[in-house]
Amino acid sequence: MKITKKEVEHVALLARLKFSEEEKETFVKQLSGILGYVEKLNEVDTSNIEPTSHVIKMQNVFRDDVVTDSLPREKALSNAPDKTEKFFRVPKIIE
Repeated sequence: MKITKKEVEHVALLARLKFSEEEKETFVKQLSGILGYVEKLNEVDTSNIEPTSHVIKMQNVFRDDVVTDSLPREKALSNAPDKTEKFFRVPKIIE
């Protein structure tokens, strides 16, 4: 399928984009190439192919939830730039 310069200009107008004449010509060539490739893909017989969401088989890689001890407060606060004995200190944002 061949894209025309007028169609590129129309899409650019809809997207509120401005292109130079050279850029428009580049887009005509690139978009025509892309649509030509899609036409080739449409020629492939996929009637016996089951639809999939991924090309390769996917499997869940989550680990099991295991209850463990929390991070000690002292260690959590150790690198804080500003802290009190028990809490992180942050700048006041509500006046």
